[in-house]
Amino acid sequence: MIASQRALFDLPREVAYFNAAYMGPMPIAASGAGATSYARKTRPWTLDIQADFFAAPEGFRTRAAALFGASRNDVAIVPAASYGLATAARNLAPDARSEILVLDAQFPSNIYVWHGLAKQYGARIRTVTRREDQSWTDAMLGAISTATSIVACPHVHWADGGQLDLAAISDAARRQGAALVLDLTQSLGVLPFEMAAIQPDFAVAACYKWMLGPYSIGALYVAPQHQQGEPLEENWIVRDRAEDFARLVDYADEYAPGARRFDMGERSAFQLVPAANVCLQHMLDWGVAEISRTLGARTAEIADAVAPLGLRDATPERAPHYLCLALPGGAPADLVKRLAARQVYVSQRGDRLRVTPHLYNDPADLARLVAALKAEL
Repeated sequence: MIASQRALFDLPREVAYFNAAYMGPMPIAASGAGATSYARKTRPWTLDIQADFFAAPEGFRTRAAALFGASRNDVAIVPAASYGLATAARNLAPDARSEILVLDAQFPSNIYVWHGLAKQYGARIRTVTRREDQSWTDAMLGAISTATSIVACPHVHWADGGQLDLAAISDAARRQGAALVLDLTQSLGVLPFEMAAIQPDFAVAACYKWMLGPYSIGALYVAPQHQQGEPLEENWIVRDRAEDFARLVDYADEYAPGARRFDMGERSAFQLVPAANVCLQHMLDWGVAEISRTLGARTAEIADAVAPLGLRDATPERAPHYLCLALPGGAPADLVKRLAARQVYVSQRGDRLRVTPHLYNDPADLARLVAALKAEL
C-alpha cells in the first residue's frame, strides 16, 4: 500500500478531487520541469540538439515502454489517443462484410475511426452490449466470431469502470485471425498490463488522465509485425540520420528503427516531454501493481462508506481504480454541480456517479466526499 502522495501536488486542503478519469493533476515537479523547459524557448540558443530534440523524447519512449511491458523500439510518441487509433486504422484492412467489434457507449475517439474504416472497406460495425449482471469480457467473448476482423476496445470502460480480460479476448481474437486495438487511456500506469499474454496489434494511451501528465502527449504501442507500416504524416525527425542537422537535405528513404516512424511531428515538444517524463517516472517509482492495489483499497472504502446513501457499486468485474456508482432514485439532476460547489469534484456518466481517486487522495478527502453526498442526497 502506498501512502498518500498529496504533498507532491498543488491541491488546496479544502479541495477533494476524485476525478482522475477526467483529468489528472500534474505533480508540482512535472509542472516545474515543463515550465523550465518552455522558458528556454525564449533563449533558443541554449537548446541542445542531442539532449532536447532526441534524448528527452527517447526518455519518454523508454518510460512508456516500461508501462506497456514492451521494448522502447515498439513505442511511438503521439499527441492523442485518436492519433494512435487513426494510425492503427491506417495500417489495418478489414475484409468486406467482416465485423469490427466495439463496446456499447465506448469513448467516441475509439468509435468514429472504425466507422470510417468500415465504410472504406465495406465492413460493418457491431456494437457489443452487456446485460446488467454480465461483464464486458463475457459480452465481448460472446461476440467474437469467424466474421470478426478487428476488436477495438479499452481495458476499462470509461462510463461504468468495467474491466475487460484482455488476455482472454486477445486469445479469442487471434483464433479468428482478428486484430486487437486497445485504448488504454483509462488504465495504463494504474492497472498492470500483461503484454506477453495480450499481444495487441496496437495500443494507445493519452497521458493526461491516470498518468498525471500534460495534455497533448501520449504513447502508442505498435506490434513488430506492423512496424513497417504507413505513418499518418511524414516528418524529418523520424528519418534515418536525422540527428545530423548539417545533412538534413541528404534526404533519407529509411526511417529510424521500430515504431519511431509513427511519431507525431514536433515530437520533441519542449513544454510537454520534460513534464511527461517526470510523471511517468513517478508511476514507475511507485510501481503499477502497488498503485493498483492501493487504489483498489480506496475505491472499496469509498463504496462501503457511501452504500448507506443508496449509491450502489454494481459494475460486474469493476477495475480496482475505478468506481461508478448507480445513483438512487430522486438524486438531483445537478448533483455534480452541487458537489463542486462544496469543492468535491467527481463526474457523472449516464445514471452513474464516477468517483476516481488517485494517490493524492487521503482520509480527509474521503470524509469530505461522504459529508457532501449526505448533504445533497
